[in-house]
Amino acid sequence: MKPTTVISFLGSTLDAAKFGPSRWMKWRPSVGLCMHEDLRVDRFVMIHGNLHSRLADYVAQDIASVSPETRVERHVLDFKDAWDFEEVYGKLLDFARGLALDPDAEDVLVHITTGTHVAQICLFLLTEAHYLPGRLLQTQPKRGAPDAAGTWSVIDLDLSRYDSIATRFASESAESSSFLKSGIETLNPAFNTMIDEIEQVASRTRAPILLMGPTGAGKSQLARRIFELKKLKRQMTGSFVEVNCATLRGDSAMSALFGHKKGAFTGAAADRAGLLRSADGGMLFLDEIGELGLDEQAMILRAIEDKRFLPVGADKEAQSEFQLIAGTNRDLASCVAAGTFREDLYARLNLWTFALPGLAERREDIAPNLDYELDRHAEREGERVTFNKEARADYLAFALSPAARWSGNFRDLAASVTRMATFSPKGRIDVPAVAKEIERLKRLWADGPVDGDRLERWLSADALADLDPFDRVQLAFVVQTCASARSLSEAGRTLFAASRVKRASTNDADRLRKYLARFGLGWDDFRGGR
Repeated sequence: MKPTTVISFLGSTLDAAKFGPSRWMKWRPSVGLCMHEDLRVDRFVMIHGNLHSRLADYVAQDIASVSPETRVERHVLDFKDAWDFEEVYGKLLDFARGLALDPDAEDVLVHITTGTHVAQICLFLLTEAHYLPGRLLQTQPKRGAPDAAGTWSVIDLDLSRYDSIATRFASESAESSSFLKSGIETLNPAFNTMIDEIEQVASRTRAPILLMGPTGAGKSQLARRIFELKKLKRQMTGSFVEVNCATLRGDSAMSALFGHKKGAFTGAAADRAGLLRSADGGMLFLDEIGELGLDEQAMILRAIEDKRFLPVGADKEAQSEFQLIAGTNRDLASCVAAGTFREDLYARLNLWTFALPGLAERREDIAPNLDYELDRHAEREGERVTFNKEARADYLAFALSPAARWSGNFRDLAASVTRMATFSPKGRIDVPAVAKEIERLKRLWADGPVDGDRLERWLSADALADLDPFDRVQLAFVVQTCASARSLSEAGRTLFAASRVKRASTNDADRLRKYLARFGLGWDDFRGGR
């Protein structure tokens, strides 16, 4: 059994007593600690000021009389102001760093019953941070009858040992994750894991967060939910400020972001605070950050690191304490290689990076998101619209098939629900309404531009540069089909649907595998998510 070391402040009031037999009828924490048969104290580290040296002598003698095996080790700490948190914590930190302790060879208990409230809080913080490598010890007088020993209990700061607390923390974490998903019961395992990670990051840090993903994947909504979660947890007091960097061009970009002084340029008729100052104490969401110019990127980096920036035309720097969330549908690493994005800013943003998948890559979540969009329509329009059973089945059969491209991701889904609800004045979406909407979506995706940005996820900038426009268009469609299909064979059947019926024997999977190999791609690339 390891020897026990107790670290404790001398109680200038609780430990004091008049000399005489009557003192043994009073509970004195420091002396009482050493009177328990079930708590052997081998080393008692007593902290006191010079003013209480006589009391320390007195208490040390009484400890020796009741527990001869206890070695009292006295440390003098004087505070100019015992209620000054900064002073008390600083001196106790120096004390903790200089104290000889070996947690592998001794059991360390930090007594937090004596001392001022400030001292007790500081001891707690130092123990939690492992500057004092031990557990917390509490003592109190025994109720009912005079007793000099009192009672004692140990608090282990490893909260996972306490089932009810651990269960409550797990429940609160699950509620926070659900909040980030707007209460949608999503089924995609990779997406749910990512949301759980974002919940932990959002709750524990104010470092920048980078949300990557195609347009319409939900970056803006997720950023706002992160802000609202931090607001609920009282971790943020300011506002949520959102700006699409693609709308910022030329000189107006600097003014919009960092503000300007009156007369800084033609048309600057009054001072302008700027978006960064508006986000003070809150959150700044820079969507499509890859569209910012290099000069703006440099100033954003300084504002992140130093919380300071220079408004246009100003002689004095402004300050703003905000958390940054950046969104982009670009591959910023490729942008760095191309010289259009600063490497130092990318390194700063890349601490916490999360890639949001498109809707076509999480088709199992279409059904719950369909219900969510119907609820949003009801809140927005004040009218509840629902599907009949057959119509819902028809819509989901198409939505889950490879024929549904979902190139606009959740924006396509939201627009689709709005159209069906609008064309169903009786509040019921029927089979004909679904059939018309499916045809409308097919025309939309057939007429719309090929999502060329999708190739940037799978091919390097050099490989893309070597592609002929013909191959680029064709490969973009093949890649999209592969990302949406459940197997190589399913993707092959979709891509070779017409030619396969004219062949005596078909091996669509092999045909597709050979086609992908021409571009250095394999089926496993689409399952890994790159």
